[in-house]
Amino acid sequence: MKVTIRRAVPEDAAALLKIYSYYVKNTAVTFEYEVPTEAEFSSRIKTTLEKYPYILAEADGCPVGFSYAGEFKNRSAYDWSAEITLYMDKDYQNCGIGKLLYTKMEEILRKMGMTNLYACIAVTDHDDEYLTNNSAGFHKHMGYSIVGQFHKCGYKFGRWYDMVWAEKMIGEHFSNQPEITSYDNLTNI
Repeated sequence: MKVTIRRAVPEDAAALLKIYSYYVKNTAVTFEYEVPTEAEFSSRIKTTLEKYPYILAEADGCPVGFSYAGEFKNRSAYDWSAEITLYMDKDYQNCGIGKLLYTKMEEILRKMGMTNLYACIAVTDHDDEYLTNNSAGFHKHMGYSIVGQFHKCGYKFGRWYDMVWAEKMIGEHFSNQPEITSYDNLTNI
């Protein structure tokens, strides 16, 4: 299988929505209840790309996963921090492609000048048919540390789930921090 990673574009919405819709309909990985329309998903990609990277992995030319970064908090002092997200086609989990996507995303964000990455992860006390703690395990494997837990904050499928924040430092912190480089100014993805 040949895996390539490239910048996503709004025209990828249908393929990426197919991956994401599984999680909305069948899991508590996302706390979204309704599958967005293709137009809404395309708009989300376009809006993300205005400031942050949005990338996808293709296996033999077919999209099988995607990752994007977004604003951590809406204040200037947080400009060096980003929230990072990953979704994999359910049939391509545990084959290393998610790690490739996250590694590439971290590389891009590091080049932009980001210092801190955060992931918001749904977790459960007891694995069930809607949620396991695989995502928390993946992030730990990728070097993220749990820095906070919110208890019973997400309600889906008639059950309450916790959410944790995981953190990873990817850059140096200076007393005179250089400005963030625009994603559009990066040439190699």
